[in-house]
Amino acid sequence: MDRFKICFLAAILSLIQLGFAFYLPGSYPHKYEVGDYLNVKVNSLTSIETEMPFSYYSLPFCQPPEGIKDSAENLGELLMGDRIENSPYRFKMFKNESEIFLCQTEKLSGDGFKLLKKRIDEMYQVNPMLDNLPAIRYTKKDGYVLRWTGYPVGIKVQDVYYVFNHLKFKVLVHKYEEAANVARVMGTGDAAEVIPTMGKDKDSDVPGYMVVGFEVVPCSFAHNGDSTKKLKMYERYTTPIKCDSTSVSMSVKEGQSIVFSYEVSFEESDIKWPSRWDAYLKMEGSKVHWFSILNSLMVITFLAGIVLVIFLRTVRRDLTRYEELDKEAQAQMNEELSGWKLVVGDVFRAPSNPSLLCVMVGDGVQILGMAVVTILFAALGFMSPASRGTLITGMLFFYMILGIAAGYVAVRLWRTIGCGEHRGWMSVAWKAACFFPGIAFLILTTLNFLLWGSHSTGAIPFSLFVILILLWFCISVPLTLIGGYFGAKAPHIEFPVRTNQIPREIPAQKYPSWLLVLGAGTLPFGTLFIELFFIMSSIWMGRVYYVFGFLFVVMILLVVVCAEVSLVLTYMHLCVEDYKWWWKSFFASGSVAIYIFIYSINYLVFDLKSLSGPVSATLYLGYSLFMVLAIMLATGTVGFLSSFWFVHYLFSSVKLD
Repeated sequence: MDRFKICFLAAILSLIQLGFAFYLPGSYPHKYEVGDYLNVKVNSLTSIETEMPFSYYSLPFCQPPEGIKDSAENLGELLMGDRIENSPYRFKMFKNESEIFLCQTEKLSGDGFKLLKKRIDEMYQVNPMLDNLPAIRYTKKDGYVLRWTGYPVGIKVQDVYYVFNHLKFKVLVHKYEEAANVARVMGTGDAAEVIPTMGKDKDSDVPGYMVVGFEVVPCSFAHNGDSTKKLKMYERYTTPIKCDSTSVSMSVKEGQSIVFSYEVSFEESDIKWPSRWDAYLKMEGSKVHWFSILNSLMVITFLAGIVLVIFLRTVRRDLTRYEELDKEAQAQMNEELSGWKLVVGDVFRAPSNPSLLCVMVGDGVQILGMAVVTILFAALGFMSPASRGTLITGMLFFYMILGIAAGYVAVRLWRTIGCGEHRGWMSVAWKAACFFPGIAFLILTTLNFLLWGSHSTGAIPFSLFVILILLWFCISVPLTLIGGYFGAKAPHIEFPVRTNQIPREIPAQKYPSWLLVLGAGTLPFGTLFIELFFIMSSIWMGRVYYVFGFLFVVMILLVVVCAEVSLVLTYMHLCVEDYKWWWKSFFASGSVAIYIFIYSINYLVFDLKSLSGPVSATLYLGYSLFMVLAIMLATGTVGFLSSFWFVHYLFSSVKLD
């Protein structure tokens, strides 16, 4: 019950704080005086081979003397599988220490030995953190310096398993600057620090330092077990410890204990507080991002030229000729007409499954709005990776708020298709509130059972499941119904032409129209696939993605391409007297999701080929399916709304008796 209360409080605070607080890298530095204790925390163990996080203390590591304590977690961290806990590693500000004995574990049991070997085989990483900065590790390969966050649990060399039991920490510090203070507070997984800016602090004259860097070098060192039996935690080891990252010596054996130790050095750095995340966020491959945008612009220009031709040459010319004729000539011309002008009495005929179309368009507006607002806020710096979980929390918050838009669009479109009919709007609003969240809930519940069975920290706790359901039915659903109410009260969009009672027969087509619709998704995919690689690497390879400025531009370009593609396809179908454009306009741009899913499978086979086990592959495909469904609804909505506007504009220019 206490766990439920803590999770519920974290969820509410996470959503409330988005309304009034924000965090930019460097917002609230913590001043440490010389000799102050610095406590290292640890996040979940992670691996790119399994994609399943596990608790740090699931392996035989040293435990802190005060016991294991969870840090404050927001809703986004819980959904991401982060479990931040305290650790026994502690330093004193600006005091170098070496050969510090930490603990000697109990003798490894058979099960403990097998689990440790399994985690080493699966390349699990330990993720320590200091002052909210993840530990960074530098390695050299082929003359290049590579950056990694965290360090491996161990390594296997010639069928022998070695564990990294000695850590060499380096803490980069910068002199405390009073001007860096900002009177804002926001939880980032650690306890929030209140930094006053009005007046002088009573200790402002005492020299202090800020943590601006945290590096780690893992070593495997064979300690003398007999000499450590009488040592207590944090006492000095009796003999010097040589930390050589290029060699290993502490092998892991069943029935043998492991001795852990560490050393720490402090170094004053020129790195200032606002720049301390640069080492993590350093954007690589910026030329590739620019190439992605240039590629998108080329596709847009090509499609814009086609649209321009349709509007200026074809549509305008036909309308001008049609309007200049007298009634008798028009009647005679109607007998000779072909193409879109012949379907004038059927073009606004209600589609099959109109309520489903309205629900999908409404949910698409909600997802698209959430994505645009979230990425815009992230691009402006309001959702820094330093504020763990804020991006996920923000997405959930904006999604719930935009339920009003989903209900409004779905119900108003329903009334438009029904020519102003009010009946059934409540049912449409309910379906819009439950369609996408229901499918997402089904997928995530299935995947969560797999994570529960694996005892992974990535599994959403049952208490959090209850909270998500409460947020869904107590906030999202009512807001969607309110939006539906306003949609029912708003005037429906009147069709410019009357619909005939008897539907017109569609001529036989030379090729299946759906084939063209599915093929149209290649153009939006062409604008997205380069940026998609960086996003997938961020999600599945543990790389930091913070080029939201590029992502926002690419997203806007994607919206433009989807609108143009759907518009062109709709015009082509009308020209061959196919007036069933409603669903085809939706899937013309929404079919990009099919190619993204195919790309996801390709990424799994060629880039995540080390992914081990059917559970990991199922998790990957399940999350990919969830992502693809959201993309299909968002892009399909863009295509449908642009086509609806085009068809309405086109036939409103035709004069009929």
